[in-house]
Amino acid sequence: MKVSLIAHTVMPEKLVAASAKLCYSASGVDALLEGLTEEKTATFVDMLSEIGHESPIEHASFTFGIEGVSRSLLAQLTRHRMASYSVQSQRYVTANQFEYVLPPEIAAISEAAEEYRRAMEEDQAHYDRLTAILKEKHLVCNLEKGMSEKDAARAAEKQAIEDARFVLPNACATKIVMTMNARSLHNFFRHRCCNRAQWEIRTLAEEMYKLCVDAAPHLFKHAGPPCVCGGCPEGKMSCGKATEVRNHYRALYEKKES
Repeated sequence: MKVSLIAHTVMPEKLVAASAKLCYSASGVDALLEGLTEEKTATFVDMLSEIGHESPIEHASFTFGIEGVSRSLLAQLTRHRMASYSVQSQRYVTANQFEYVLPPEIAAISEAAEEYRRAMEEDQAHYDRLTAILKEKHLVCNLEKGMSEKDAARAAEKQAIEDARFVLPNACATKIVMTMNARSLHNFFRHRCCNRAQWEIRTLAEEMYKLCVDAAPHLFKHAGPPCVCGGCPEGKMSCGKATEVRNHYRALYEKKES
């Protein structure tokens, strides 16, 4: 898995502080940024967190580049609807020797890992064979329509992989560009940094958390799973490791802040 913060709102914390300043003072729009020193900006952002006023932080957005994650993760990720996604298409990009994600629990058992590897190889073989069969059929049809040989072949391949992709597994790796505003990111971290989240999306969430803290430490001072700043909401389903989780995220935050 590779996660990078490829862009974010310029001066995200100052923008959030300016938005909050508008709510709580008589300042006009032209004067919102006046006097917003780093100290005053931090004070405004911290105040918003303390009083639970979350709407101003929606003005700051963060865009991530994500590689080496599974289509299974993608299905979970897009459940977070307050976000924008661009995903590498299996309809337009041929899966030649597709990369795949190997779950740690399977990797830990040699027999399971070998079975998994064979399954991936079989999926690739089925995909390649289906692509070849469909491409041949579409090529003939395209030529009969009067297309040039070059155009007919190019179109036939795209038509073939559109249907052949159905045999590709959830493990198939994909690439994503994702944008979320800070409020949506807080919600994402509350759900996906939790120990009860599925391992792959939890790993992704933690990598994103570290990047966000590095870019805007005050804005994400209280981000993370719910138990970081309060009690565990999972009830009897709790992992029972709230103290351990708090210490872990405190260490991540302090490391990035320093």
